[in-house]
Amino acid sequence: MTRRPNILFIMSDDHAARAISCYGSGLNRTPNLDRIAQDGMRLDRCYVTNSICTPSRAAIITGTYNHVNQVTTLDTHIDNRLPNVARHLGAAGYQTAIFGKWHLGEGKAHQPAGFDDWAVLPGQGDYFDPAFIDRDGEHVVPGYATDIITDKCLDFMARRDADRPFFLMCHHKAPHRSFEPDPRHGHLYADGKLPVPETFDDDYANRAAAAGAAKMRIRRDMSYKDLGLAQPDGGDEVGELLIEGGFDRKVPEIAPGESLRLVDAASGEAFDFTDPHALSVFKYQRYMMRYLQTVQSVDDNVGRLLDYLDAEGIAQDTIVIYTSDQGFFLGEHGWFDKRFMYEESLQMPFLIRYPAGIAKGTRSDLIATNVDFAPTFLDYAGLTVPSYMQGKTMRPLLEGTAGGDWPDVAYHRYWMHKDEYHNAFAHYGVRDARYKLIYWYNDPLGQPGANPGDEPPEWELFDCDADPFELHNRADDPAFAAIFADMLAKLDAKMAEIGDLPEHVSAEVLERLTSRAAVA
Repeated sequence: MTRRPNILFIMSDDHAARAISCYGSGLNRTPNLDRIAQDGMRLDRCYVTNSICTPSRAAIITGTYNHVNQVTTLDTHIDNRLPNVARHLGAAGYQTAIFGKWHLGEGKAHQPAGFDDWAVLPGQGDYFDPAFIDRDGEHVVPGYATDIITDKCLDFMARRDADRPFFLMCHHKAPHRSFEPDPRHGHLYADGKLPVPETFDDDYANRAAAAGAAKMRIRRDMSYKDLGLAQPDGGDEVGELLIEGGFDRKVPEIAPGESLRLVDAASGEAFDFTDPHALSVFKYQRYMMRYLQTVQSVDDNVGRLLDYLDAEGIAQDTIVIYTSDQGFFLGEHGWFDKRFMYEESLQMPFLIRYPAGIAKGTRSDLIATNVDFAPTFLDYAGLTVPSYMQGKTMRPLLEGTAGGDWPDVAYHRYWMHKDEYHNAFAHYGVRDARYKLIYWYNDPLGQPGANPGDEPPEWELFDCDADPFELHNRADDPAFAAIFADMLAKLDAKMAEIGDLPEHVSAEVLERLTSRAAVA
């Protein structure tokens, strides 16, 4: 019998592809993550089906979309009686474990199920001296979270039964906000010379209202903690509260003629500002410095895991995957965070190495999504993918045998309308190899954590080849009417395939398209 592969699934939180050096941005260096790509494959069109932590994790572990697994928002938790990929692998003889960020709920009804061993962070968890929850309760572990999570993974592999394969989920908290780096990386990117994105000063013209309404702007919506700054001499009332009734405050903007002094919380260094633009660029540099420093610990610890596999002589028989639970804005459009179907948030990094089955140094631009991960694990383990899973095994894509029937669209749906912190609007849509169609239906639909509003629905259509920064909405352009109709058909077909219910009426949309084209 052919040896079944071990599966090491490493996932960070909010790690943008642009902050991995093998993706070619030149922003930072991640030599250990690059090792995975060099010895395996890099995916360029791996997309998340709901760009927010909890729903993405539910899709990954169940192989289903969120309207099926019912984990639609941050305020919904998984029912751990549902079947999941760990249960299937465990029943087939795999040793299973998860360590790190879970974020699918706590207590007996929501804690990890189907895992032989587990220790997870409560909620978002802490970077320093974090608490972990396991079968014996909650325990504080001294140290830095990224190192500790890796330690637990290494310990599990050291204790494994070498005669049986393992499935190990290593889930890092980093680099999730508030971006708290290990002090050993505090010198990195401190010169304030990181390149500012072309779209940093986006005015959100010719876009749906959601873009301008979002509370994700670096210049006005980041907190003192985000940027590693102390509250100024003016006291704890300087800056707008992040949320009503909270205590964290945003670093304020200044108008021409005003001044502001900011102080580094660790060193005490003071920074004085009289120019509004200089202040906004300073915030960007502070954000990116701390974000990339936090990423560096992830890369270091991925190296520790890869070195262990090499030292144990099991690298050849181990599938290693690195991904993030979604993308993240790194100053593009002036934003931080995620949630939107725009490309920087939609794209998940995905690197995979399997010397026994995947060619070295390859890449793919075929479409895959996080719903496809679980079926892929099961396929490589030699198991039948159960009928309830809605994803498709990625094995043909990874092995270069995918044919003309490979899925040509990715579906995304964000349910958490006007969430308290970010004011992101509810939407769904599809992305194919060139175009993206988004419907901002702008309705909370009674979802936990969603809030009402009176914003009318809107459509957006982008030509992602001609307009990679998604600055020009073509939904109302008569020249794009046929493309709109084609993408609408793809959206309808995908929603029907997965059983999600539309909030639009296609006949009415097509009638409006026809009317606009006739006028033009």
